[in-house]
Amino acid sequence: MTNKLLPDHPAVAIDTVPAPHQSLWRRALAWEGTGLLGVLVLVFIVLCFIAPNFFTAANMLNILQQAAFFGIVAFAMTLVIVAGEIDVSVGSSAALTSSLVAYFVAKLDWPMWLSALIAILIAVAMGAMIGWLRDALNVPTFIGTLALYLALRGAAYLVTNTFPIPVESDKFFYWGSSTGKVFGIVPVPALYFLAAFIVVALIARYTVFGRSVYAVGGNANASALSGVNVRRIRVLVMCGTAFAAAITGLLQTAQLASGNSTIAQGLEFDAIAAAVIGGTAMSGGRGTISGTLIGVLFVAILLNGMVMLGLNPYVQQVVRGCLVLFAVLVNVARTRKTAAA
Repeated sequence: MTNKLLPDHPAVAIDTVPAPHQSLWRRALAWEGTGLLGVLVLVFIVLCFIAPNFFTAANMLNILQQAAFFGIVAFAMTLVIVAGEIDVSVGSSAALTSSLVAYFVAKLDWPMWLSALIAILIAVAMGAMIGWLRDALNVPTFIGTLALYLALRGAAYLVTNTFPIPVESDKFFYWGSSTGKVFGIVPVPALYFLAAFIVVALIARYTVFGRSVYAVGGNANASALSGVNVRRIRVLVMCGTAFAAAITGLLQTAQLASGNSTIAQGLEFDAIAAAVIGGTAMSGGRGTISGTLIGVLFVAILLNGMVMLGLNPYVQQVVRGCLVLFAVLVNVARTRKTAAA
């Protein structure tokens, strides 16, 4: 069998994919996300038995709502990691967006739509700058976004003076608060989450840009020689995470009814962990949005389960740190297995 590359997954050879005539069961077993899906189901079942009120309709919807707050970023982060880059500034970007929107509305009396638009454009401009620095000056995105991680959070503290800025807008609250539900059941942020998954999955699988992201992550030099605009790809993927972080900042502002400089603490680690647990290779060129979806649900269910069990918040921090380490170890194991194949 030839070693032709898949159109939406340049790092995977076609001889690793089951033939069309094989059964659905064999295809399911061959899917890289099957193991994670099994672990997710196992964790879910265990929590149903040991965590009080875990398996209730209200809590299931709450999990979806909380998953939206970092899942939207995780989908965009997947493309960044696939491209061979990283973004650790998304939490600070979300906090600055929240702070700026509240400041513009409450202090300057700007319309909500204009405040949100300006805040999003500022976030996207920061992402574009990091992408440009990466390509033009060869500044690693980890270093560039680490600088933003510190600077943007500090700017958010300056804007709010570390105090929440109340925002009065009932229509705005609908889009992020627990009272905002479609048909009185589904939280609105969950719909954003679903929409983000569909859009990013379609981009990754069916567009020239999506294929170029995988190509750049697999081999940037070869991609450039093949005519791929590597700078444009790097700038756009960094803009993507910045935009997703800004949307998350707006959703959390609506949820809290205030702009807050302390929100989204650890957002970058939850998003990266979800992407990596879902099968995205830290070395770039490999990963799927469907895998990240499972990773997001895994992280969201685990975090919710710890809350329902009443674990000490500091213990939860330890578990989140171990989860990131676990994600990295799983990623290393996958990379070695792929290299040996």
